[in-house]
Amino acid sequence: MATTKANTIEPERPLANFPPSIWGDRFLSFTLDNSQLEAYGEAMEQPKEQLRKLILNPAVDFNDKLSLIYFVHRLGLTYLFLKDIDGQLDKLFNQINIQTYDKADLYTTSIHFQVFRIFGYRFSCDVFNKFKDFRSGEFKEDITTDVRGMLSFFESAQLRIRGESILDEAIAFTKSKLKSLEKTLQGTLASQVKHTLERPFHRGHPMFEARQYLSHYEEEIARYDLLLTLAKLHFNYLQLLQKEELRIVSKWWKDMQSQVKTPYVRDRAAECYVWILAIYLEPYYSQARIITTKVILLLVVLDDTYDAYATIEEMRLLTQAINRWDITAMSQLPEYIKPYYKFILNQYAEWNKQVPQQGTTNLIEASKKAFQEMANAYLQEAEWRHSEVPSFEEYMKIGLITSGYGLLYKSALSGMGKIVTEEVIAWYESHPKIVTTSQTIGRLHGDLMTIAFERERAPSATGVDAYMKTFGVSENVAIEAIINIIEDGWKDINEGCLKPTEVPMEILAPLVNLTRMIDVIYKYTDGFTFSECTFKEYIELLFCVSVPM
Repeated sequence: MATTKANTIEPERPLANFPPSIWGDRFLSFTLDNSQLEAYGEAMEQPKEQLRKLILNPAVDFNDKLSLIYFVHRLGLTYLFLKDIDGQLDKLFNQINIQTYDKADLYTTSIHFQVFRIFGYRFSCDVFNKFKDFRSGEFKEDITTDVRGMLSFFESAQLRIRGESILDEAIAFTKSKLKSLEKTLQGTLASQVKHTLERPFHRGHPMFEARQYLSHYEEEIARYDLLLTLAKLHFNYLQLLQKEELRIVSKWWKDMQSQVKTPYVRDRAAECYVWILAIYLEPYYSQARIITTKVILLLVVLDDTYDAYATIEEMRLLTQAINRWDITAMSQLPEYIKPYYKFILNQYAEWNKQVPQQGTTNLIEASKKAFQEMANAYLQEAEWRHSEVPSFEEYMKIGLITSGYGLLYKSALSGMGKIVTEEVIAWYESHPKIVTTSQTIGRLHGDLMTIAFERERAPSATGVDAYMKTFGVSENVAIEAIINIIEDGWKDINEGCLKPTEVPMEILAPLVNLTRMIDVIYKYTDGFTFSECTFKEYIELLFCVSVPM
């Protein structure tokens, strides 16, 4: 009798009691007006072609052309003119004489630096040497009166690579000076400084930052009437398309919840869609965004099952079943997780039919294998929590996987079409530095912001814990060291995006954007779990506020 009674006792579970969704069914009721979508699309054609002519116009001088290209990029329009911009920048870069910058002001120098670095050109940071006093080795105080220049200098420094000490110094200098100036400013300049200090463009959500740029810099953009018109039409066109994608994802998630009873899971469909929207905003990647959002939602269920519900024995059984990937393995699972297991098998089978194979590579199959790796890695982290903290090196081997970025990147590539060649797959499988760096940032940045919440429920085995154990240091020292690892990682990512790149920039951009989202979500708090802290502002701006024409 005692055994029977024991079997009916619910095991102790590390429940997190996550906050509920703040959106409910809000995005399920949207109905796409195709005629309005087509109208926006047609209205974009004339200003788009006029702007293309302006970009290609040889009569536009060097400085004006670079400023125009900068505006185009900040407004999220680069993909419409990518070949044109690349062709122009090739010509302009070959014309550069660094000595000509001896007379350029800080704002102009910074804009030029950003444009060339953003598009992969090795533009020297020596152009900023003139702004230092060589007797003291400090930046000249007179540049602090040029607030626009200081802002652009701060943004330029985000693009630094290893060894560029002047840009390391510029980060601290511009940040300190701009913070002290912030309270004395008014109007649009005050809002520009506030936003840039909170969220440098290079580490922001591309779509959200484009919308913010329009609102903060509309007066400057307005000197190009057709650019302003195109930007507004483009935002409204994308908003309609993306609201429809969000509706599709939200309905899929709600239908899944009705089949898969996992009430302990974070309900974050809209947040996950915004996360994936950062990877690529181009309209022709619509199916890829939808599929990759579904993948991350499946991953959230897996993550929260391992982290906030399942016992260690249940995790082992689920991991074994996911490795088998066979419906017959379902019988070994606890009742509560069987519907989820069946659902993931069916979903991947459906995606295999939807997504065409690229050459000899089946990217959905690659995504499935990455999903299996995630389950194995989650189990290993759980085993550590139930035994002892690993060394930092051991932790990072698993942490690169549990960052989730291998799974999300493979899933994202699956919808990108012919650009994902056999060579691209081989490059990825070789574990290039830019990929492992992105995964490192993803894992460690998340650890910094979630460690306190996780410790409230159970012993933790995070990167911070592993670093403390391995190097025998305090938590504060470990955190500072990990912050330095993250910052050096960003320098390596910047380096990996400079020409000549190992693969086309179109392949690297989704990876960089995934890394940006880690900074967006975890810079100040765990913005995914507590979505009102970060995602609420993003979702409201992108889906609830249209751009007035």
